Parts: sequence; structure tokens; C-alpha cells
Amino acid sequence: MNGVETRAFEELLRELAPQVLSAVVRRYGQFDLCEDAVQEALLDAAVQWPAEGLPGNPRAWLTTVAARRVVDQMRSEHARRRREESVAVSVPADEFTAPAPGEERAGDQDDTLTLLFLCCHPSLSQASQLALTLRAVGGLTTAQIAGAFLVPEATMAQRISRAKQRVRSAGVPFRMPPEGEREERLRVVLHVLYLIFNEGYTATSGPDLHQPELTGEAIRLARAVRRLLPHDGEVAGLLALMLLTEARRPARTGADGGLIPLAEQDRSLWDRALVEEGVELVSNALSTAALGPYQLQAAIAAVHDEAPTAGETDWPQILALYGVLSGIEDNPVVDLNQAVAVAMVHGPRAGLDRLERLAADERMARHHRLSAVRAHLLEMEGDAAGAAAAYREAARRTTSEPERRYLESRASRLS
Repeated sequence: MNGVETRAFEELLRELAPQVLSAVVRRYGQFDLCEDAVQEALLDAAVQWPAEGLPGNPRAWLTTVAARRVVDQMRSEHARRRREESVAVSVPADEFTAPAPGEERAGDQDDTLTLLFLCCHPSLSQASQLALTLRAVGGLTTAQIAGAFLVPEATMAQRISRAKQRVRSAGVPFRMPPEGEREERLRVVLHVLYLIFNEGYTATSGPDLHQPELTGEAIRLARAVRRLLPHDGEVAGLLALMLLTEARRPARTGADGGLIPLAEQDRSLWDRALVEEGVELVSNALSTAALGPYQLQAAIAAVHDEAPTAGETDWPQILALYGVLSGIEDNPVVDLNQAVAVAMVHGPRAGLDRLERLAADERMARHHRLSAVRAHLLEMEGDAAGAAAAYREAARRTTSEPERRYLESRASRLS
């Protein structure tokens, strides 16, 4: 296989993984057992398919192989319990049968959204939701997830294992949540995808600013949810926000990997296809669906992306959009960004006054971004010494090496 064929093969496996897992969990019900079996089937495919060629129905092949692994494990467990307890396991006899080859057809129902709801169950911690979503729905290996979050592979393996055990011990059924819970649970799903994207776009720690594998997975999964819920405005808004943000990534770092802020980026490097898709998505959502925070964030991103230059940015429109957004969502990051918009419209002192009120919020008081924004506004106001001190404070607080280098360089330039 050449490089292009290898990437296409990996993308196919990643796309099929949640569909196969959904089919097997729907049949056998034991998420942890089924997830392990699907991972083994994917490894089998990775070995056999390059040498033997793709089967006629790759999804059916994977489902059959995974189901047989589940059945073998269930039979083994059943026999062990019979030996130890001399009683039968309460599993119907037909659960010990795997589907015949071709029984699972490519046109069978796609339960990817149900699987996402399961991985984002409220009984799991946020860290577990992120890891389990990337493993079960994203199709990433444990090593890939560990690398993305800069933790040892053994640590991530334990986290995923505990999450699967939690799902099993909590008795979480493999079905869509009841109608009354669905909207709230969907918000959790979208929030998890949002967090995955943000971690990929600005890694919280480590030597690299970006983790493209994470942003790519977040966008792919958001597209999958969009296909399943094509009329949901917030799903469209989240996907649009990701696309409009990801479009800037080629211009966001220099040749040395250093951070380039939005106002200084070469906009000719932005991915215009992603910008156009994102603008169309959010425009349609705003005109047809109930207003929500992801749509508003996407609209703000669209205003930035459609400006030919930083100086031509429509800051009054951005400030108005932040005003609406802050009215429907209590979020200190939104308030911080709103302070920047206030400064761009009404001057840096007005923005700094907003920051003083925000500094009393415990969620933001010691965050490096508060110090970084304060430094930027002080620099706009002409207070070089105050700006340098604030840049240094922000550099001490960030755990991202590219951000630290950028902030230190700003401080040095002003000193």
C-alpha cells in the first residue's frame, strides 16, 4: 500500500468502528466485552486486508469477526461459571450465536449517536467521557489518545478500562435516552466534542500548539452527528464553529512552530473551503433553528473569517453577538472575549474595566488567558511596563510551551 491507500484504509476503519461496535453492543449488550472484541477485529483487519484485499462488505466482515470474539468470550465465561458455581449464567442461548457471514448488512441502522450518548453518560467523569468517545466512537488507539493528552499509555488504558467498567456497573442500557433527557444529554455530547476540538486546536500542555489528530476527529464526529440530526441548529453551529476555527490553523504557527495571533496571520493561508462551508452552515442554522450558544460562537468566528484584513473586522457586530451570547450562557471565557470586543469598539480602558469585574470570578481569576488579555489591552493603552508584567504573569501560568514562548517574547519586546 502507498501512503494515500494507507490513509484511505485507516479512514475506512475509523468510520466503520462505531457502526460495528453499535451493532455488536445492540446484539449482546455488554459494552466492555464488545468494545474489546471490536478492537481485536480492527487489528485483524489491519493485518489481513492489506494483504488479501478489502472484503465485499467490510462492515459485515468486521461485525462477524467481532461477534465471534464476543461469543467465544461469553462461552468461556459461561463454562467457567458452570465449573465454579455449577449454575447456568442467565444469558439466553441465542446470545451465544454469532451472525452468519453477511447477516449484518451495510444498510443496517447506524447507532453511532446512541453510542455517543453512551460514551458521554453522566455517570462518567469528563476525562472518561473524552477518552471513551475517542476510543469507541473515534476509533483511536489507546496509544494515540495517550499521546494526544500527553499521559503514559498505561495511564490512559486504566482510564478507559475504568470507564468501561463504570458503564457496565451502572447498568447503562444501549438505547437513546428518554425524550425528556435527550436534549440535555445531547448538550453533553456536543460539549465533549467541543472539548476534544479545543484540546486539539490549543493543546493545554506540551511542545506543540496543535494536535491535528484531535481536531480532525472532533470534526469527523461532528459531521457524523450532523448527518444523524440534520435539522438541529446547535449541531450545525458546533460543526460550523469547528470548521471556521480549523480554517485558520495553517496560518496560526510560523516555521518554528511559534504562535501567530489572529491579527497578525497571513489570511491567504486560511482554508477558504472550510470558511465557506462553515459560513453556509451557520447562516442556515441561524435562519431556521432556535438560537443557541454554538451558533452564536460560529457567527462570531464567521465575522472574523470573512474580514479581508484584521483592520476590517466588524467589531461592533462581534460585540453585539457577544452581548446576545452572554445573555444565554454564564461562561467566563465568553465574558473574557467580550471584554476584548468592548476594547476594540470603545477603547482599551473600557475593556480593562470589564476585566476587573471578571477577575473576581474564581473560574477565571488565575487563568493565564485573563493575564494575557490584560497584557494585550495594557499594550493597546500604551502602558508598556504594565503590559510586560502581565505577559510574564500569563507565561508563568500557561502549561503550553508555544504559548509560553509567545508570551515571553511579547514581554521581552516591551521591556
